Amino acid sequence: MPKIVHCIRHGQSTFNAHWAEHGEDPGHIDAPLTELGRQQVAERAPELRQHPYELVVTSPLTRAIQTTMGLFGDHPASPAILVECLHREHLESSCDVGRAVSHLAQDFPHLHFGHLEEVWWHNEGEVNERGFVYEPAHVFEERVDRFRAWLAERPETMIAVVGHGTFFSRLVGRFLNNCEVAALEL
Repeated sequence: MPKIVHCIRHGQSTFNAHWAEHGEDPGHIDAPLTELGRQQVAERAPELRQHPYELVVTSPLTRAIQTTMGLFGDHPASPAILVECLHREHLESSCDVGRAVSHLAQDFPHLHFGHLEEVWWHNEGEVNERGFVYEPAHVFEERVDRFRAWLAERPETMIAVVGHGTFFSRLVGRFLNNCEVAALEL
């Protein structure tokens, strides 16, 4: 039986909005959703309610968690929600720097973060002039492959993954708009 994975990019973040308007990194660490982002999530939710998801996998970045809770917080299938950092965004901008597990656990007490390292985003190497460590392309590509294998190993046959533009562009082969869904068959 084929495994269906719906890859859902998060709604618009404060970083996305600033980048679209000014074309520069505004220095928004772990950027949250904008009002438009929350609206995009609310508009997408009814369509996703028809699918019997068994599992929802969310990136630990705040914009992805906010999107996940908006889409699946009251989903009729009541799928389990798993926070996983393997499909976090390629760290090349301020918004892709995460927040410590202790902070996330305070903001989202209903989710489990105990299996993650306190610093779960890419942090090996030289800190750049913007204050974070850029994730090398080969490290990123290897992580995309590991995530694909991880999904393939999962027992569930209907999975939603809430994540990020650049990561999904490598996983599904095209760049998704905010709150767009792409189906992946494994």
